Amino acid sequence: MLSRLLCVSAQNFSYPALFAANALKGSGHLGAGLIQASRCLHTSSQTLAPVPPLPETGGKVRLGFVPEELFQFLYPKTGVTGPYMLGTGLLIYLLSKEIYIINHETIAGLSLLSVIVYGVKKYGKDVAAFADRLNEEKLAAAHLAKDTAITDVTEAIEEEKLEQWRTEGNSVQFDAKRNNVIMLLETNYRERLHMVTNEVKRRLDYQIALQALHSRLEKEHMVNWVEKSVVSSISPQQEKESIAKCIADLKALAKTTRAQAMA
Repeated sequence: MLSRLLCVSAQNFSYPALFAANALKGSGHLGAGLIQASRCLHTSSQTLAPVPPLPETGGKVRLGFVPEELFQFLYPKTGVTGPYMLGTGLLIYLLSKEIYIINHETIAGLSLLSVIVYGVKKYGKDVAAFADRLNEEKLAAAHLAKDTAITDVTEAIEEEKLEQWRTEGNSVQFDAKRNNVIMLLETNYRERLHMVTNEVKRRLDYQIALQALHSRLEKEHMVNWVEKSVVSSISPQQEKESIAKCIADLKALAKTTRAQAMA
């Protein structure tokens, strides 16, 4: 029970004890002892070794306060009654030599010790249960915080893995975009090539049409020139004779046609 109370008190008063220990660093042997005692309840920042867990229950004792380890240590040397005789002899020696004198303070101390023993026997289990409940609540809160932190870290790791997977997929996306850009450049090149081809064909067609126009104009000019030359070469007399000949030919043709019709 005392170990549980020490555990709870260490958890509740860790920072004040640390400040008190720091304040007593320069107070000689007493300050050093207090600092050493405070280090037993705190994790030193100078070491990374794991702190051994506090025992849930106290060790086995005899007569209410004498540890069992003392009896086990003295048994090989003094026998079974050795520890009891050592304690009794030590008490008789202190009293006989008047190193310790029985007075009113002794009576008060025995009374106070009786009250303490009665309180421990009467309320020890309830206090121990209360301390255990507080300790369990603190441990539950600590475990909850640890589980929450582990869950958050796990989710962060999963998100990081997802982002890494997406980053790996970016190479495929970049390849697709690069191929799209190459296709767009090829399409633009072919469109410009087609435009150049059409422009060259149009200009060639224009040259062909221009040459055909020149040839047609030259032919028309030649025909007109020949016709004009022929017309200018015919005299008025030849024109009258030609007209008369044409009229005579027409009359002869008319007679022949009439004769054929009557026959």
